[in-house]
Amino acid sequence: LTAAEGEARWLAREGWSDYRAHSREALIERIHQYGVAGLGGAGFPTGVKLQGGGDKITTLIINAAECEPYITADDRLMQDCAAQIVEGIRILAHILQPREVLIGIEDNKPQAISMLRAVLADAHDISLRVIPTKYPSGGAKQLTQILTGKQVPHGGRSSDIGVLMQNVGTAYAVKRAVVDGEPITERVVTLTGEAVSRPGNVWARLGTPVRHLLNDAGFCPSADQMVIMGGPLMGFTLPWLDVPVVKITNCLLAPSVTEMGAPQEEKSCIRCSACADACPADLLPQQLYWFSKGQQHDKATAHHIADCIECGACAWVCPSNIPLVQYFRQEKAEINAIRLEEKRAAEAKARFEARQARLEREKAARLARHKSAAVQPAAKDQDAIAAALARVKEKQALATQPVVIQAGSLPDNSAVIAARDARKAQARAKQAAHPVAASAISGADPRTAAVAA
Repeated sequence: LTAAEGEARWLAREGWSDYRAHSREALIERIHQYGVAGLGGAGFPTGVKLQGGGDKITTLIINAAECEPYITADDRLMQDCAAQIVEGIRILAHILQPREVLIGIEDNKPQAISMLRAVLADAHDISLRVIPTKYPSGGAKQLTQILTGKQVPHGGRSSDIGVLMQNVGTAYAVKRAVVDGEPITERVVTLTGEAVSRPGNVWARLGTPVRHLLNDAGFCPSADQMVIMGGPLMGFTLPWLDVPVVKITNCLLAPSVTEMGAPQEEKSCIRCSACADACPADLLPQQLYWFSKGQQHDKATAHHIADCIECGACAWVCPSNIPLVQYFRQEKAEINAIRLEEKRAAEAKARFEARQARLEREKAARLARHKSAAVQPAAKDQDAIAAALARVKEKQALATQPVVIQAGSLPDNSAVIAARDARKAQARAKQAAHPVAASAISGADPRTAAVAA
């Protein structure tokens, strides 16, 4: 393993203070190469998101709502780095060229609002919109509807209606990547909960173990202590404390037993529809619960389970203490696994059919070559065949020619006699050429000599 030297020194950095002199493609590539991603919870690569927006974005929304309880990372960042955030927003606006730029922030952040207003005092290209504090107004689809009045269609994205949303932390990271030449190596993390004696917001390096941050904040765990990454509604419990800080780690919540309440026994659904009344996505959580529990994936998909933002409002108001969000997360994971398996099966089928078609083409071509070779022999073979056919025809002609013998005359065997005499002459000449062999034979056994004669 490589041991860290413990020094936080930057190498030579190449910042683009004149970012307007660079092309849109160059800025997007720089943002992508410097690892900038959505810091509001999704973690989607910002470069890919900007590239996908293209020229159809008319409204750029900066999400500064931070609506979930306990989390104050964005609030602290806006108080301390408002000017850098606005500069990052202008870089995003330069890339997308939208008609309007909106910052949506809840009214429970007065200090952050005052800092942003001070920075935007003479600005006319960015509008600051203060909205009521109501969970989950910070959701992408909910904030889009609040600020623009447009509703994202089922199964669609905000870019389908000309809207692109980025988090304030992402805007700050864009400024650091483009202007300062610094990749994203750290982020603001909220450390809170009654099990932490010194709660607050810290700059945490990516990869730092959660245990290290909590211990630095005075972590006093109980016997059955839980630690939640994220907020109390949308976060998830960590299986152990050695997991690292990642780009989407906006909060580490270490609550006490009394703070979160004792675990309640899950009871049967009573169809009270309280979850449907609380759902900000206008879904039917009670129906999705039955479909998820019964493995009815088609019905769950038809009831738009993919539009669930997992805000936890339904589970919070459920009188039967049903962990609805857990069921929905499991169901969405199973649906995605089924779709992935279907995609793999379709690709395998396409590969098999393509292979079979290729083999059939090769077989047809091979048969065509064999047939062509049988029908059209080579030129040198044709000459040999023609000569053989000529000889056969000549023999047939001689065989069919009648032999005429006149009455009282003898057949003319002179040719046969001449051939026989010639063979005898050849034999005598050959014997005369080997006198030693002949003498040896004469002195041998009479029976051998008789056989030789």
